[in-house]
Amino acid sequence: MKLYSSALAPSPRRVRMFAAEKELALPVVEVDIASDQTHAPEFLAINDVGETPVLELDDGTRLTESLAICRYLESLQPEPNLLGTTPLEQARIEALVLQIMFRIYVPTTQAFRHTHRFWSGRLRQVPEYGAIAREQALTDWQRWNTRLAHQTYIAGDRYTFADIVAYTTLEFGKPSGIRVAPEQDHLARWHALIGARPSARA
Repeated sequence: MKLYSSALAPSPRRVRMFAAEKELALPVVEVDIASDQTHAPEFLAINDVGETPVLELDDGTRLTESLAICRYLESLQPEPNLLGTTPLEQARIEALVLQIMFRIYVPTTQAFRHTHRFWSGRLRQVPEYGAIAREQALTDWQRWNTRLAHQTYIAGDRYTFADIVAYTTLEFGKPSGIRVAPEQDHLARWHALIGARPSARA
């Protein structure tokens, strides 16, 4: 197997962190977003959406989307379990993953796209929309600060894929000014806890 990844992007970082937790060594093929390599004909032949990550299996089969890739990796390497051990736990973890993706990751992405100079000239920016998206993400992180006062991890008392999605999303928010606020002690504690894991450097 090999992983088509982009160092600057949060989605492939999720897969790299997940694989690191599983101690799965995935050869990485770097696809540079800054130089628009993701939209070069060579990469579009690999994934016509023009996005990473892509996991290419030994037989040439390709999987896209971080959640789908991580599901596949968990089936190959069930331990340590990161996606749930029972149908109920699996459903709860996936619900949290989707909640973070839609309520925080998507607004964070839109804040970045519409307010950061990296995207100037690459797309039509609407700064007002970016500012609204940023506030939405910040509001939801405040909600998580409150929730984390009563639990250690995103899904409760153990580390799961939900922590990976949340951590990479919060890290991705930095260029757009989406950060842990000084008064958000519980979110800061959780962020430091996840950041101290070796997989956070994947």
